[in-house]
Amino acid sequence: MAGRDAYIEHLTQVSLFSGCTRDELRKLSRRTTDIPIAEGHVLVKEGDRGLEFFVIVSGRAKVSRKGRKVGELGPGDFFGELSLLIDADRNATVTAVTPMEAIVLSRREFEAALADAPRMTRKIMSGMARRLAEYDSKV
Repeated sequence: MAGRDAYIEHLTQVSLFSGCTRDELRKLSRRTTDIPIAEGHVLVKEGDRGLEFFVIVSGRAKVSRKGRKVGELGPGDFFGELSLLIDADRNATVTAVTPMEAIVLSRREFEAALADAPRMTRKIMSGMARRLAEYDSKV
């Protein structure tokens, strides 16, 4: 990826961070890691403990539960946000169906970013509530 400015651009597309300022996103981006992912690689496995959050930069992944495909993710999509907030098992398996690039943020780095920019906490909680409301309206 081209650098931190590109990270920030990807983070601005994540609804979870939609209320954050560019400066807050800059602080957050310093704590992220850009990773290449091979086709067929399992990024997260249903039932495993969640420790990080992913934003897909390029490529596609399938989402499955109990072995059945329930969705597909692509550039701009994100998953694993609950693992930033609570200690819980993954509720789905996410597998790369093409080569991918993703931005990864661990819970520890997320907590450190919130310590650096405490006002970001409420904004992220609002983003999480919006995501939950969107999901709830689809069920």
